[in-house]
Amino acid sequence: MIPITVVDVRDALPLVTEVLESGVIAQGPMVKRLEDTFAEIAGVEHAVAVNSGTTALVASLQVLDLQPGDEVVTSPFTFVATLNAILEAGATARFADIREDDFCVDPDAVAAAVGPRTKVLMPVHLYGQMADMSKLAPLADEYGLAVVEDAAQSIGARYDDRAAGSYGLGCFSLYATKNVTTAEGGVITTSDATLADRLRVLRNQGMRARYQYEVAGHNYRMTDLHAAVGIPQLEKLDALTARRRANAAALSEGLADIPGLRVPSVLPGRTHVWHQYTVLVGGTDGTDAALTRDELAAALTERGIGNGIYYPKVVFDYDCYADHPGVIASDVPVATRVAAQALSLPVHPKLTEAEVATVVKTVREVLGA
Repeated sequence: MIPITVVDVRDALPLVTEVLESGVIAQGPMVKRLEDTFAEIAGVEHAVAVNSGTTALVASLQVLDLQPGDEVVTSPFTFVATLNAILEAGATARFADIREDDFCVDPDAVAAAVGPRTKVLMPVHLYGQMADMSKLAPLADEYGLAVVEDAAQSIGARYDDRAAGSYGLGCFSLYATKNVTTAEGGVITTSDATLADRLRVLRNQGMRARYQYEVAGHNYRMTDLHAAVGIPQLEKLDALTARRRANAAALSEGLADIPGLRVPSVLPGRTHVWHQYTVLVGGTDGTDAALTRDELAAALTERGIGNGIYYPKVVFDYDCYADHPGVIASDVPVATRVAAQALSLPVHPKLTEAEVATVVKTVREVLGA
């Protein structure tokens, strides 16, 4: 079996052992070390480590002091944490359709979705490539919107000379399958010193110093044990990303000419860190592949090729959100179509060249190419 992802953090053993021997296993110097490295990667002044990517989103919205009825415009094609965080922060979610070329929100659709209650723009940098921030950032400025980047899948991605997480509040996930993992964890990046200070107080039960409470806070802290797992990966992030890029390039070269199968693209001015390598099965012009997306997924699984459907529906298309007052559903035809066509193939850095070749060969065989 060639898995869709492989988690290998054995090189963290020396740091984990160091933490265990130190006796400081809660938030401490390892967390600070991870934060400093993260801030450098994102090109910002501050990084605040928390205990999950979802927490990063929730805390970022909380420090913006949103009021009931305030709206956050985001993508309908994303993991459910994006929507759940908006609701947990007490805001209302409104959705802008996506573009097929980058799987991210369409700036024109965002402009159409902005209304008098809109306070935050939350683009999702999906699969490892940033949304079109050259248009989204000026749009946010025009309408006076705060920017909270859902960069859970895009550590190290860039748009021209700007890194993911540098446009406002950047929210990253360090979940087990992410490009950098601490098993569970998240990081918020910003160059706003005031917001960074508020985030640090908020994550620590609202305490600035011991028993000095300033706000009603939460326990959003990361432990030194978790940070120790992530630090070695951050230190070799460039090499890990290079392997992902090489694998993605080989996949695209091998799959490029299959009728009805569209390989992902890297758009001008952007770098891609390939959290997922996602093809679309079926063409916008009506061209059909030899199999549907679900048939292709089943055939690959039967032949030992791991794959994943990220995501099978637009995020609000579940019964639990149908009558939720904080969810404003909308017509998102591109996202709906993409959700029926998207299939992710293995691209992780542990793939060998032979395994990449096997993935290509198998996809071609089952599609009759």
